[in-house]
Amino acid sequence: MTEHVDAREVEARLSDLLQRVERGEEVVVTRAGKPVARLTAVGLERERPSGSVPFEVPQTFFDDLPDEELRAWE
Repeated sequence: MTEHVDAREVEARLSDLLQRVERGEEVVVTRAGKPVARLTAVGLERERPSGSVPFEVPQTFFDDLPDEELRAWE
């Protein structure tokens, strides 16, 4: 589970938070309740959900839409 910690609290708890990050946890730093940064361990790969595969956007994704499709969006 990702913990959300206010930026001011990070200053007081940095050592503890870094230990948790080293164990593989993730910490989101917030300011006024809004996420502004993420603490993660360097060099640790995040696990993908079971059964997931890498996704690549096909080059055709960037092709112009046919006129009929463009009209449908107008």
